[in-house]
Amino acid sequence: MEKLLDYFTIDDEFGGNQDWFTNIVMHIGGCAAATACDSCIYFAKHKGMESLYPYDINHLNKEDYKRFSQIMKPYIRPRVNGVKKLNWYIEGLERYLKDAGIQAGSDYGIRMEKFTGEHSYEEASVRIKRQIDGGFPVPYLMLRHRLSEKYKDFIWHWFLAVGYEETEKGTWIIAATYGERVRLLLKELWDTGYEEKGGVILYSFSRMEY
Repeated sequence: MEKLLDYFTIDDEFGGNQDWFTNIVMHIGGCAAATACDSCIYFAKHKGMESLYPYDINHLNKEDYKRFSQIMKPYIRPRVNGVKKLNWYIEGLERYLKDAGIQAGSDYGIRMEKFTGEHSYEEASVRIKRQIDGGFPVPYLMLRHRLSEKYKDFIWHWFLAVGYEETEKGTWIIAATYGERVRLLLKELWDTGYEEKGGVILYSFSRMEY
């Protein structure tokens, strides 16, 4: 049975879409910033943290999303080799949260924990499912992959896991990326075959009543 967050759409697309960006730097390398934008929209829309999204949360549209991405850009800036470390995402988003009035560790805050690709698939499956069961999207960073042709759209890429399904093959995750909903076999995705690995970010709230 599939478990899916109450995710959002923008102009009939599943979440935000990096391809909408007209700024060339963001169009090519803005996936981490887009993932942060989508996380903030989700928290603003479903968790009462309206200050995280500076536009009308009840009328999401492409133009506001593009403007929002430019606001996020200085916090999680695109780089020559991408935002390739989980810490860079955490540090950038923490600065944005602070400026938006939501601070890590406060009574009204979001905490972030890195969970690296060195952990086993079994551990990753448990943690990702626990996050989604708890109502949290999961930022996922993949770097290289041994099946580069199959996962070409996910090489050196940030996206959000927003659902999962258990089958006899194992855990499938539902990803939101490029405005689409994509189903991925986690065991295969997690086993990149490379020493340099990405991982996921685990969100939590300072106070769990949100």
